[in-house]
Amino acid sequence: MPAATAADTPPTTGSLPLEGEVLVAIKVVNALLAVIGGVGGAIIVFYLLNKLAEVLPGRWEDRLKPFLWLLPAIAAIGLYLVYPTIQTVVYSFANAGSTAFVGTKNFTDLLSSSAFQNTMFNTLLWIIVVPAGAIVLGLLIATLADRLRPSGEKAAKTLIFMPLAIGAVSAGAIWKFVYAANPPTQNQIGLLNGIVTAFGGNPVNWLQISTVRLNTMFLMVIYLWLQAGFSMVLLSAAIKGVPIDTLEAARLDGAREGQIFFRIIVPQIRTTIITVFITVLISVLKTFDIVYVMTNGNFNTNVVAVDFFNQLFTNGNAGYAAAIVVMLVVVMIPVMVYQVRQFRAEEATR
Repeated sequence: MPAATAADTPPTTGSLPLEGEVLVAIKVVNALLAVIGGVGGAIIVFYLLNKLAEVLPGRWEDRLKPFLWLLPAIAAIGLYLVYPTIQTVVYSFANAGSTAFVGTKNFTDLLSSSAFQNTMFNTLLWIIVVPAGAIVLGLLIATLADRLRPSGEKAAKTLIFMPLAIGAVSAGAIWKFVYAANPPTQNQIGLLNGIVTAFGGNPVNWLQISTVRLNTMFLMVIYLWLQAGFSMVLLSAAIKGVPIDTLEAARLDGAREGQIFFRIIVPQIRTTIITVFITVLISVLKTFDIVYVMTNGNFNTNVVAVDFFNQLFTNGNAGYAAAIVVMLVVVMIPVMVYQVRQFRAEEATR
């Protein structure tokens, strides 16, 4: 048998770790350059603006200096927020390639599409269930945690708040091991199917059960798991701020704990409840990560943000994608207005 030549031998992978280290080093250097350049650039810009203001004669320096200092922020808002918003509205009336105007065709096509109607129905379910669920969970956890000893309360709240720190994508990766389903002949790595098969049942594809939108509900559980810590922290602080005198007076009058909670505590923390509700509601309207990671909108789980992403990057239809964003903004504007009014009312009562 002839000896193997150098051309016949497979390439070694010994250089792969070195290439990985080089890539990491490049990313670190880029990050450092971005931080140094960003901070240094900001210092230079404000220094030049300040020098420009000092050149102005008389009172013009004092009059214009505040506006000069605001100029970079206003320019950034205009470039990264106002201009893209206007451009998106314009593209919503254009064709898929944004080369010709088609009027309101994108909106009429989407609103008459059964797939988009299903997406809107799922989004409506998220709006109804998740903010209310976050409030209920937050109140329940905050009330129970406040009854623990200080050390136990801190430990419990830390554990419950921890999921919020890992992010939605990581949460989706974790919960895949809860809902995962393998064929009956294989071992089950999913927690739920492990329990089901342990009792003699067959594995279930939980995220494919579209009956009464059960799979959407399972995705909502992940989101509530993430948001429970946020609502708990705010609501717990609000509950601790309720005057003890009112609680003691109610107990002296013979009120039960349930009556004290719903008739005394809840009315006094109403503003915080509304704040948490609106904050979670706004985040729900933008829900993307969990649905994209878990199902990519398949099996009747699609929501508006995932539909936008797929229309733009999968289907290449910029017109439909822009129309979806415009409709989402129209829905969010009343919510934002209500939140601002609530904030102003809260500030006025302080």
